[in-house]
Amino acid sequence: MVRIVGSAYRRRVVLRGGESCHIHLDTLSDSSLMCVQDVTKRMSLPMDIRLPPEFLKKLQMENPPPCKPLSRMSRRASLSDIGFGKLETYVKLGKLGEGTYATVFKGRSKLTENLVALKEIRLEHEEGAPCTAIREVSLLKNLKHANIVTLHDIIHTDRCLTLVFEYLDNDLKQYLDNCGNLMSMHNVKIFTFQLLRGLSYCHKRKILHRDLKPQNLLINDKGELKLADFGLARAKSVPTKTYSNEVVTLWYRPPDVLLGSTEYSTPIDMWGVGCILYEMATGRPMFPGSTVKEELHLIFRLMGTPTEESWPGITANEEFKSYLFPQYRAQALINHVPRLDTEGIDLLTALLLYDTRRRISAESSLRHSYFLTLGENIHSIPDTSSVFSLREIQLQKDPGHKSSVFQPPGIQFH
Repeated sequence: MVRIVGSAYRRRVVLRGGESCHIHLDTLSDSSLMCVQDVTKRMSLPMDIRLPPEFLKKLQMENPPPCKPLSRMSRRASLSDIGFGKLETYVKLGKLGEGTYATVFKGRSKLTENLVALKEIRLEHEEGAPCTAIREVSLLKNLKHANIVTLHDIIHTDRCLTLVFEYLDNDLKQYLDNCGNLMSMHNVKIFTFQLLRGLSYCHKRKILHRDLKPQNLLINDKGELKLADFGLARAKSVPTKTYSNEVVTLWYRPPDVLLGSTEYSTPIDMWGVGCILYEMATGRPMFPGSTVKEELHLIFRLMGTPTEESWPGITANEEFKSYLFPQYRAQALINHVPRLDTEGIDLLTALLLYDTRRRISAESSLRHSYFLTLGENIHSIPDTSSVFSLREIQLQKDPGHKSSVFQPPGIQFH
């Protein structure tokens, strides 16, 4: 059902369910009006998009009616008519950050008036688009999940490739800084669940993130956490496919990769989840090494020097043998993470197992007893729905927040 609200010159199309979009057109035929909702849905457009008058006129004049299935070519042409794929559709508001290959700007979409993040990737004419950019685009186009950042648009010019993402106010590192590195343990649980939820979705589709760290976990004003920066991500065909071992920021890199392994699968991401859970619960990085040897030393000093029992095959690893590590005994994690309850310690231990075949998966982690207090309904919400669509899921005020400390805007604490 569609009804029209407003003047003859600027109308609001109110769709079933209460959603609406503005149109700037004097007249539309009934058949065109009835198809606005259908076209919006089939083209995966935001419900608050402002469809240009020229596009709506074309929609009105189409014969046969525009409600027929869209071919890939006609969909691409329609998106271009609306304004997608064009730099002039977006307004830059300021620089957010800069890296080796890309610069990220805060921007605004003229189509929706929503804030966006514009990731401009510089193109070298001799080399074309960096493989990390191609990888990120190809993967994100097919990932539709509430806990994965949304890629809205792709703009290709001679000089750069611009990826248009949804805008989120903070990352987890900023969130920790803003709350004085003292989070509510209830919030730690909700953020960890969201991280695992997004990761499980990726792993089921045989996609590894490979660069998990607090800076790559974005958080919006609702407290929704989303996986971002898929530049190092890979789609894997079989569990033993060989990849580069130069991945994952050192602090979140698993020991098997640190020791040169290039044959890994989804467990590489799970070690990073464990490090991030520890960091949220304690307010400090778990293994802040500055070199590979120091990183391994920090891991072994806390988790124990690996043996054939804890890590089958390790005694034959040439790199491991060359380091001549002392024989450390594993320490009790509860002494290092006193704020984490018994179930949380059990999950953390399962995430940080040396043997990748025994390290817990994202899907199994979601069903761990640590999350029982979140209720059973959280396991049945659709992939594209937020955990906060459940009334019982609400963030609490972090104890580290003081009047002088920034509190994420819009987040409702209870």
